[in-house]
Amino acid sequence: MNEIESYIEKQDETYQEDLVHVYHVIQKAIPEADEKISWGMPTFHKKHNIIHFACNKKHVGIYPGADGVEEFTKELKEKGYKYSKGAIQFPYDRIDDELITRIALWCYENHSK
Repeated sequence: MNEIESYIEKQDETYQEDLVHVYHVIQKAIPEADEKISWGMPTFHKKHNIIHFACNKKHVGIYPGADGVEEFTKELKEKGYKYSKGAIQFPYDRIDDELITRIALWCYENHSK
């Protein structure tokens, strides 16, 4: 079991399936990225941290950094997702695989150099 799988296993069972799902979506989008725990969160990195995700009570938090949120702000607004300077909230019943994939790819292209 790797560090991210161990993190997921420690979360409430209610959220584990969704966390595994998000983990696999990001893993599939950026398979070249290394994986670790950073800032207490599952993290994908390559020279620098690329993107993080974390379990929250009502949502999966995706942390693409301030520039990642800015890049997708218009779409996040249109789809009604909550976000802040460096975080995006995907409610457990509204996880958007396609959007998460695009965010992860954008972060890989812009944060791994």
